[in-house]
Amino acid sequence: MSTYPLRIADHVMEEARRAAAEDNVSLNQLLSAFIADGIGHRRAIMSLKNRAARGNADAALAILDRTPDVDPDPADELIETQGASRRR
Repeated sequence: MSTYPLRIADHVMEEARRAAAEDNVSLNQLLSAFIADGIGHRRAIMSLKNRAARGNADAALAILDRTPDVDPDPADELIETQGASRRR
């Protein structure tokens, strides 16, 4: 396990202490969990960005253009909302 001296704004530290107390965990556990969660979110976003960069929007749109223009089955219809547009 590693240690790292972290400088953090006083108001953020107070919120972290309050959250740790509310969750009945140590401040160290709370901050470690938040960091791990943030890293997980970052990895997911980076993965999606990488996949998007490899994607081909023209090819995807060409596939959609080949789909039949028919009304959905009654059980699959979307509930129309004000201002919603239907695929044309």
